[in-house]
Amino acid sequence: MTQIIKTLTIAGSDSSGGAGIQADLKTFEEYGTYGFSALTTIVTMDPDNGWHHNVYPIDASIVAEQLKTIFAGGPVNAMKTGMLGSVEIVRVAEQAIKENLQTNVVIDPVMVCKGEDEVLNPDSAEAIRDLLLPLATVVTPNLFEAGVLSGLGKLSTLEDMKEAARLIHKLGARNVVVKGGKALGGDQAIDVFFDGSEYTVFQTAKIEPAHNHGAGCTFAAAITGGLANGLSVHEAVAKAKDFVSAAIRNGFAFNEYVGPVFHGGYRLER
Repeated sequence: MTQIIKTLTIAGSDSSGGAGIQADLKTFEEYGTYGFSALTTIVTMDPDNGWHHNVYPIDASIVAEQLKTIFAGGPVNAMKTGMLGSVEIVRVAEQAIKENLQTNVVIDPVMVCKGEDEVLNPDSAEAIRDLLLPLATVVTPNLFEAGVLSGLGKLSTLEDMKEAARLIHKLGARNVVVKGGKALGGDQAIDVFFDGSEYTVFQTAKIEPAHNHGAGCTFAAAITGGLANGLSVHEAVAKAKDFVSAAIRNGFAFNEYVGPVFHGGYRLER
């Protein structure tokens, strides 16, 4: 019988299907794993109000019940967190990781919704920093999140990204990937990987049109899938970069506001 490789996401629901739980489970499937999910928030977008995001957290006790169900089968091969929504939910995630001796933990420190530029919940951001980063095999902040976690504020250069990665590593994460993506100037999509001693710069040509809604969630989920399949952290990050680049190349315009990645792009291109 084929060995079943198990992956878990603790994250929010994106009704448009590009990000969140939906992105994670699609990516897990592409990596040949069996995906579990614990839902933390429901996010909707209002087409009558400029695609404004509404975020509805789920009670932390219900998140805990979901995780109790999932871990009844023992630890999973790898897991990730995404949008957690409240300090209480961050604590629930922390407890589940510790109690189940969970390894291969990817923390995607989601602080904003796509198109928004303010931290959804500053207290949750601090809780992620203090409680989850020390448990992280890999943490995957974008430029905004890396600026918040490192205390550096706005990051605009490759050297800024490297310094942010170094400071975030000091907070306890064993490996850090600062995602520059299309946000950094120039014609390259740049991510910086830091393992505590060496930096690796991953770069690919920017893709236009950039249908990249869900790219961050997909990238973290792909790292999770790679770790679950036995790749080293460096190998998992490198493959995830290729995976998400293919997803962006195969993305599409959902409507006038958003264009999601297509999670089957990597497979289809092969």
